[in-house]
Amino acid sequence: MGRETWVRRLARLGLLSLLIGLVASPAASLPKSRDGLSRGLLRFSQSVQLHYYLAHLDLAPAPLRERLAALSLAAARAHEGAFGAALGPSAPPLGDRFNRDGAGLPQNEESVAVCSDRPNIVLSGTNDYRGLIDPDGNFTGWHFSTDGGNSVKNEGLLPPVDVLGAARPSGGDPVMVAGPGCDFLYGAGLAFDPVDPFAGSNGIGVYRSTPNLLTNCPGGPDPACWPVRRAVATTPPGHFLDKEWIDVGVSGEAGTVVWVVFADFDIDPNAPLGFTSASVMAVQCNEDLSVCTDPILISGGDPDVQFADVTIGPDGRTYVTWSEIQGELEGTAQTFVHKLRVAPAGGTEFGPTQIIATETLAIPFGGFLHANGFRVATYPKHEVRMVGGVPRIYVLWDACRFRPLDFICEEPMIKLRYSDDDGASWSRTIVLSAGGDNYFPAIADDPNGNRLAVAWFTNRFDTLFHNRQDVELVSLNPRTLEVLRRQRITAPSNETEADPILGGFFIGDYIEVAVNEGIAYVGYNANYRTIELLGEGRPIPQQDNYLTKREL
Repeated sequence: MGRETWVRRLARLGLLSLLIGLVASPAASLPKSRDGLSRGLLRFSQSVQLHYYLAHLDLAPAPLRERLAALSLAAARAHEGAFGAALGPSAPPLGDRFNRDGAGLPQNEESVAVCSDRPNIVLSGTNDYRGLIDPDGNFTGWHFSTDGGNSVKNEGLLPPVDVLGAARPSGGDPVMVAGPGCDFLYGAGLAFDPVDPFAGSNGIGVYRSTPNLLTNCPGGPDPACWPVRRAVATTPPGHFLDKEWIDVGVSGEAGTVVWVVFADFDIDPNAPLGFTSASVMAVQCNEDLSVCTDPILISGGDPDVQFADVTIGPDGRTYVTWSEIQGELEGTAQTFVHKLRVAPAGGTEFGPTQIIATETLAIPFGGFLHANGFRVATYPKHEVRMVGGVPRIYVLWDACRFRPLDFICEEPMIKLRYSDDDGASWSRTIVLSAGGDNYFPAIADDPNGNRLAVAWFTNRFDTLFHNRQDVELVSLNPRTLEVLRRQRITAPSNETEADPILGGFFIGDYIEVAVNEGIAYVGYNANYRTIELLGEGRPIPQQDNYLTKREL
């Protein structure tokens, strides 16, 4: 962006928008061209919503508006290259905190990868709000350990990628994956203009590095940490690519490949939700990212979709799941239809669409948990494991027990189904949670063990209000789905509203669990640490990413 850094531009835009918001209501001051997008932001990734609010503070909810206005001014004052100054001690000083953030800015939306052949190598990703003081505006954080996740050896931000001739910083939505043999480590995230996400070209950035490079590189936003990087899918304004997920593995004669799935939104700012349709797309790349396919349409004629997930199974085949959202574009009660397609080992042509489940009590977009105010929506995830000589597909999701007024979610449950015949038929729905409010489920198979790990956020230990949050970890028998062990891995319960910047608005859209040799690695966020915010005031609780290890 030349000599004018993005933080200074944000500060000027933010102050102007704030003045507008102070003299008129958001509805009165809202240009027609932003009317739909302002209502549809919940459909896009949290980092996109945040950056749109930073650019258009008059549209942000009032409490968040004032906090973001102050934050943009603080970012404008920050010294260029201040990420390095935000690094703290190399080992977490409290519990399992998995960052070296000395600035007190939030981290959320945790992804976790563990090398099955070298379990000392652990890589995590976050939305890292230290990106707000990065001159280039990179926002996808990485946190690297060489001692099995006990401490953070190095960390930083994924660097910009070229998107149709423009350098676009990493924009959050982190996914981290370890390649076969741990020879290479991969990261992925969104790539867009942080000053106005929908105004310019955007894409999906994918990155490759090695354990040795991440051990010895300078860290921070230094691009030397991730020398191989590219936008595997791009689009000019008018579309927006969102909510990517990736996997890396051996797929038949194709050898080691990288699969990337994402949602492609057809943007119309004047439409009721700012978009007219969305599709799930997939891209396959070779191991070094030098050759990638054109985007492949996965979701067929589904008009409204989100939350694609991809797995290269132990059989070398590629499994993609997603949700069709019925009712959102029509403005009626929302139903999520979870779907699956499978491609043969080494192939890029997917088989027929199979329906996993029709969830009439999904946590809807725009809905809320009955005792919390952060954004949340039903987000299915899946895993594949060989059982009895055939690939068994497990699909996990969260759904309300009751949904008064169609948007208040009471006591959401964690549900699971599995299929042994490529999705032609499915088991009965199994409820894994044990009462209370449960959300953000994650599932992982142990490549060197005999158990599945499932983790999620739960409010069930707050028996009076269902407001304070914990993380629950469940061990499953892959064959019988018997719950072998249930663990509460956080204590005391977390207060999700404690962060001084985000309050109760954002905690991410997902968490993740990885597992190897009977050990689960659970990535999540909590507000346990007290620290001065950007060196000012007194130490107060704020949002950090954590990595907790437990035996299954």
